[in-house]
Amino acid sequence: MQFNKELDARGLSCPLPILKAKKALAEMITGEVLRVIATDPGSVRDFKAFSKQTGNELLSHIEVSNEFEYFLKRK
Repeated sequence: MQFNKELDARGLSCPLPILKAKKALAEMITGEVLRVIATDPGSVRDFKAFSKQTGNELLSHIEVSNEFEYFLKRK
């Protein structure tokens, strides 16, 4: 999937991946896509909730080798 910006949140625990993603999205323009890579298993639940609360669309999320990859579209 194409993305405009990438955030490496590996090794960070909740709520840091969400806080860093929020900051990164604030620096982007509407329609741009942020790719986030995280290792915190709780981030799956957190990013789903974050997407619903903020209106930023969670385009996809996958798990590969204990890493979670998210694609968020800026509202």
